[in-house]
Amino acid sequence: MEDVVTVVMAGGMGERLKPLTSTRAKPAVPFGGVFRIIDFALSNCVNSGLRQIYVLTQYKSHSLSAHLKMGWSFLPRRLDNFIEEIPAQMQLGDQWYSGTADAIRQNMPLLVERRARRVLILPGDHVYKMDYRPMLRLHDARKASLTLATVRVDPQEARGRCGVVQVDADGFVQAFEEKPAEPKMFLGTGQCLASMGIYIFDWDCLERNIANDLTDFGRDVIPAMLKAGERVCAFDFTRDNAIEEYEYTIRDGQREKTRVARASDCDYWRDVGTIHSYWQANLDLVAPKPRFNLYSELWPLFICPQHFPPAKFVHEEAGRVGTALNSIVADGVIISGSTVRRSILGPGTFIHSHSIIEDSVLMGGKMTFGLRNETQIGRDCRIRNAIIDKNVTIMEQTQLGYDRKADEARGLTTTDIPGSHDYIVTVAKDVTA
Repeated sequence: MEDVVTVVMAGGMGERLKPLTSTRAKPAVPFGGVFRIIDFALSNCVNSGLRQIYVLTQYKSHSLSAHLKMGWSFLPRRLDNFIEEIPAQMQLGDQWYSGTADAIRQNMPLLVERRARRVLILPGDHVYKMDYRPMLRLHDARKASLTLATVRVDPQEARGRCGVVQVDADGFVQAFEEKPAEPKMFLGTGQCLASMGIYIFDWDCLERNIANDLTDFGRDVIPAMLKAGERVCAFDFTRDNAIEEYEYTIRDGQREKTRVARASDCDYWRDVGTIHSYWQANLDLVAPKPRFNLYSELWPLFICPQHFPPAKFVHEEAGRVGTALNSIVADGVIISGSTVRRSILGPGTFIHSHSIIEDSVLMGGKMTFGLRNETQIGRDCRIRNAIIDKNVTIMEQTQLGYDRKADEARGLTTTDIPGSHDYIVTVAKDVTA
């Protein structure tokens, strides 16, 4: 689509996701064993035929920059396809980006060069699959100045966290509230229409509506556009997102795949902006039939390969068997006589014997110039409800997730699990615990 330029907003601090964002931007946080969060938005772009992409970075961008260079440099620039990182450069005065609209304003000269008729603006920190082409078609059909994507969520999820949209029967936006304390429900459904932070602007509309000092699209620009009577349309992601995919059933003891017009995870969207939502979204992946499918065939999810050797499970003797059940195990993992249940093990994780790991996310290690930096779990450890960042060493006989006071006394971060007396314990990068 040569008349569309895409801008991915990837400079966010992710304050609520600390300590995972203490050394990296939120879009660079590992997810699902082998991905970074930004991989989902970029995969959606490539699969949607949108291949002129600027990624705006700002906060602690080194890890994200390296990931983009190593994993996302495959588009042919000779054909004017690109994914190009644009670091914050104080283009207008002496201020860094102060919001989404300000970030676009500071980079308008780049967008002017593209001479695009439409600009697609995406957050780089959500987990979902989306074909952006139906939204672009709706934008054109309704002759909208702005079309924004919405997802149906329960009021408690939207409260204080999401922009909430009110629409008329034709899907035109009548009101927009940014993170309301009491979100209004959608046409008596018991759910709210929450903004996904995905916007399609006509070029003239974008240029006109950020020629001011407004800083944020949700808080400032969209309410001002509605007040001025601009045509703002909503795309219902939950209802209208459609991606063809192969799905599998068991027949006569064999897996049989069928091509379906709308994959079962087309309505899945998660803002993994808190420790709990991040942990839960990861564990969603290990179910026998997960709500979000990483194994897409017609809508591939691209990664930056790290070139670890294959995973290995060793020892088979009484009380010392290397096993992983209902779990995702990446390359470079060695489970040496331990048991893993309902967990995500990232590349370069070594688990010593007689340990038990349950309901946890281990990001693993890192391969640098052919040398491995591992995350190691010592012998006789008990770990549950944990998030363990990269290059961590857990000493033998350590227990995590069982005694909150003891975990906090070690300097670890703990987070409530809503509706439970349990908690999540988070171990920061490069820590020995």
